[in-house]
Amino acid sequence: MHQIMKAAKQACRVFLATVFLVAAAQGTAHAQSANNSQYTMQEIVDAGHGFFGETSGGLAKVVERAFERYGLPNGYILGQEGSGAFIAGLTYGEGELNTKNAGQHSVFWQGPSLGIDWGGQGSRAMMLVYNLPSVPALYKRFGGVSGSAYVVAGVGMTVLTDEQIVVVPIRTGIGARLGINVGYLKMTQTPTWNPF
Repeated sequence: MHQIMKAAKQACRVFLATVFLVAAAQGTAHAQSANNSQYTMQEIVDAGHGFFGETSGGLAKVVERAFERYGLPNGYILGQEGSGAFIAGLTYGEGELNTKNAGQHSVFWQGPSLGIDWGGQGSRAMMLVYNLPSVPALYKRFGGVSGSAYVVAGVGMTVLTDEQIVVVPIRTGIGARLGINVGYLKMTQTPTWNPF
């Protein structure tokens, strides 16, 4: 009788271990499929180097900082923008949203700013997009503070957000714009001169 109990306990342990391993394998497969819509740090750095060129020595460090704070993005925008300010400022840009599950889409952005800020600049911009539920959800206003950017080797990062989606613009360019300002960027499907 003792041998039967011992064999039953052993069979129960083997059964539970098998169930646990199968459940863990299914959970891993589910996690990998859930992450198929997100970009790794290496994918973002490669896209950035291809877009910014070899002059972007600080790109990897800035991207690493964004990944440390916000995790894996599920989209990114590559584009160009121009901005100018004398206390009040304006920014206009255009680019292309890249996603793994919804393809590529044109995007335009414009927005006002107000602050202790003057100068102008032309930039290439990569915007990491976090928590994007669908492409149409991007077309709205994202507020933030510029001038408090994290900067490494001429590459700067700011953060814009609404209630759910976070957009992290990473810029490098020519010109001189100094100061700090508060404003927003309005993302649209078509170009417009109206920054509001």
